[in-house]
Amino acid sequence: MLNLLPTTLRFLLGSLLWFDFSQPPAILPPARTPLSFQLRHEHAITNDSRVIFSNAVPSLAADSYAMSTSTIQTHRPQSAKAFHSARLRSIRYDQSEQVLWDTTDVLGPNVEERETLLTLAKMTSNAYTSPTASDWYTPEGWNKSTPFGWEPDADGIRGHIFVSDDNSTVVLSIKGTSAGWITSGGPTGRKDKLNDNLLFSCCCARVGPTWSTVCDCHQGSSRCDQECLEKSLIGDSLYYSVGVNLYNNVTYLYPNADIWLIGHSLGGSLASLIGVTFGAPVVAFEAPSEKLAATRLHLPSPPSTQHVTHVFHTADPIPMGVCTGVTSSCGIAGYAMETRCHLGKVIRYDTVTHLGWYVDVRSHSIVQIIERLLSEDWTQEEGRTVPEAKADDEDCVDCFNWEFGSFQGES
Repeated sequence: MLNLLPTTLRFLLGSLLWFDFSQPPAILPPARTPLSFQLRHEHAITNDSRVIFSNAVPSLAADSYAMSTSTIQTHRPQSAKAFHSARLRSIRYDQSEQVLWDTTDVLGPNVEERETLLTLAKMTSNAYTSPTASDWYTPEGWNKSTPFGWEPDADGIRGHIFVSDDNSTVVLSIKGTSAGWITSGGPTGRKDKLNDNLLFSCCCARVGPTWSTVCDCHQGSSRCDQECLEKSLIGDSLYYSVGVNLYNNVTYLYPNADIWLIGHSLGGSLASLIGVTFGAPVVAFEAPSEKLAATRLHLPSPPSTQHVTHVFHTADPIPMGVCTGVTSSCGIAGYAMETRCHLGKVIRYDTVTHLGWYVDVRSHSIVQIIERLLSEDWTQEEGRTVPEAKADDEDCVDCFNWEFGSFQGES
């Protein structure tokens, strides 16, 4: 029936499907024994979009990462076939199809504890570097990781895979954007920027009349062709599709393990999109808002997305959705980061009000989170070491000043 409605109304209804009106799932007390992880593999994507893995050098896999856990409730599609059938029906015919979800209790990170977030942030930061580099963090407790995306010809998504000592839990860490303000941003910089501008802009990164768009969907003024926009996101070489393939490869390597996804910036948003696809626990740091991307990708909406946790502070304009416009820092660098509505729940550090930080894109770095924010307890909320995780604003609307519809071919 959705295809009988005007395109703009269908788009709005699709966005509303991602609003999480349910109560947050009950979180059981943290497990008393923390999990201990090691770097086991690195992961990467080649120029022809193949997922490749490299085992960590034994001497580098000795470092351990430890953290406490909680049992959380998540929703997983009953079958991959049903999920993809519903998604394809939505893409092709703008029609919804019921996806049956299994409600499952899984072991996830205890996001109520600062030390857990600090350890995850360090593991996330490591996705940008190699175990032999000086900026590699060596926390306690997680001892094996496998890198991905580090081969000389790998120019896409990359990061590391950490595995617990008993192989019961895998942490998939995904690198964010390697932004090139003066240089190209390294081997992944070009594709990182393309995915940023496709996923987080209102219409193909059409910020101003002088901008070169990343797709041909802009139809003049503030009008954007919705079907064109959605087709631009489903290429096999784009990061969401690659990330789904990566997740499936990890489940093949560790078929009986719980899988967590973590990432910073673009990597955090990708972790969230993959996490809602498979019902896996997610912790995303300073991630651009991804709810609009989930709608445009036609991801079937689970009953709840409370297994996704965003962590960011108010001085970072990117997750706050205020790094917008031609004269913004993002705009000057060629990034159209225009969305502001997140999936799941948010741990929001109000560093502007309580710590006197200025809004500055330079505070977006994961190192700022590790060294300045998570290095000590948050004392602004009594009895807590981190701010309370809350659902994002239910009234949040992305790109309200744009008109989306079927405009191509109009004279």
